[in-house]
Amino acid sequence: MVDPISISGHDALDEKLTRLSKKPGVKATVVLDRATGAILRTNGQLSNLISTAAAALKSPTDGGSFSSEAGATQNGESHGFEEFTRKVWTWVNASGGLVEEFDTEDELKLLRLRTKKQELVIVPDAKYLLILVHDTPPA
Repeated sequence: MVDPISISGHDALDEKLTRLSKKPGVKATVVLDRATGAILRTNGQLSNLISTAAAALKSPTDGGSFSSEAGATQNGESHGFEEFTRKVWTWVNASGGLVEEFDTEDELKLLRLRTKKQELVIVPDAKYLLILVHDTPPA
């Protein structure tokens, strides 16, 4: 067993993300910078994330920014993934603003978005956003 005191902050984060990604049904984990929305860490099947989870967040005015075609290029996938994370970051900030409007002493702790195919669990922190994507279990 690894001594928790000997693990640095980055190693501990990597270990926790690896442990999360090995859970049954987990497709991907993403860590974003809370202030800027920059992608800090990713793990898992990101191409599946773009084609399915991003479609759930797609607004009617987008005009199809995400590519769900099988022949999408790596650059197209990267752009689609960045667009997806930008939308999640924007959604978290808007949701946090809504909570603050109701009660200035309250704060957003968890967001869940469930579709037919998968679920996004988003945990906002003061410095980071953790996005966990997993399969939706059959009803």
